[in-house]
Amino acid sequence: MKRSFNWSSPITGPNVPPCGYRRRALLIVCFLSYLMTACASPLQIPPYFETVDRTPIERFPIKTVLVHDQRIAYLDVGTGPTVILLHGFGGSMWQWEHQQQTLSQHFRTLTLDLLGSGLSDKPDIDYLPDQMLDFCLGFMDALQIPTATFVGNSMGAGLAIGMALTHPTRVDKLVLIDGLPSHVLAKLTSRPFRQALESRAPSWLISFGNWLFGGLVTESVLKEIVYDHALLTPAVIERSNHNRRRPGIIKPTMAVRHALPVWETDFAPRLSTITHPTMIIWGEHDRLFPVAVGEELHQRIRGSAFVRVPDAGHMPQWERPDLVNRSLIAYIDASP
Repeated sequence: MKRSFNWSSPITGPNVPPCGYRRRALLIVCFLSYLMTACASPLQIPPYFETVDRTPIERFPIKTVLVHDQRIAYLDVGTGPTVILLHGFGGSMWQWEHQQQTLSQHFRTLTLDLLGSGLSDKPDIDYLPDQMLDFCLGFMDALQIPTATFVGNSMGAGLAIGMALTHPTRVDKLVLIDGLPSHVLAKLTSRPFRQALESRAPSWLISFGNWLFGGLVTESVLKEIVYDHALLTPAVIERSNHNRRRPGIIKPTMAVRHALPVWETDFAPRLSTITHPTMIIWGEHDRLFPVAVGEELHQRIRGSAFVRVPDAGHMPQWERPDLVNRSLIAYIDASP
């Protein structure tokens, strides 16, 4: 694929090499950085998923399954009705670390690293909604799961909505946590996230920036989505940095730029046609999508329940797990 480059504000001075040389040298450095990020061998999957900052530390075996010849990492704990937890944009199964022990006492709880995220494979595909839905359906088929309740956070909620709209017989109930609304960019109030979604920087440049400044960006992003910054301990930040450094993570992360237009045309207009029992959970201090966005989504999905979570941002299941877990258990256990 051809890429165009626009170099501006050249550095000048008696000790600076010719401009063309500088550009070629920087391009080579950036390109090598991109290759190191995108083409490194897959990392070994650890045997256990471990919570952080908890006493005692909770450990859950990490399992894998092949879906369309791609390795999907997941947790499978508990017995009973099946609940599938879907993380959001740029996230991984760690976003559900406070749900495993509690939910597994009531349900079979499956927590994925979605294709292109976390420990799962990151193939060279476009990561468009239909592809992600196909892998989600393939995951259910591989584990012989006929139906499940889908619980999604942020863009994971968008995937859960897509499952309800395209494969309605495979979905029992929906729980949308600070989920994906219609007209995403118009309703997104976080300036850093808006700039990221609207950026047209090439992947090699983003890879280089991830290598050079990723640690600073990671902490900034976490502070944008988490309301209580005291929860962002060094262990939490380092775990996110470790996830950011995984080989091949850049392209799937960037793919959301192309997925959003498809969401707006193919899925968002049909939100009002959802007939599954649905509960919407929203953090009162969500900096990405204000609580009014959640209330609007509640109005569009007829018969849905709405839960406001105080003292929480975009991931209330992580910041206020006790409240969210009680809501999840009560709603999923209730009769249709």
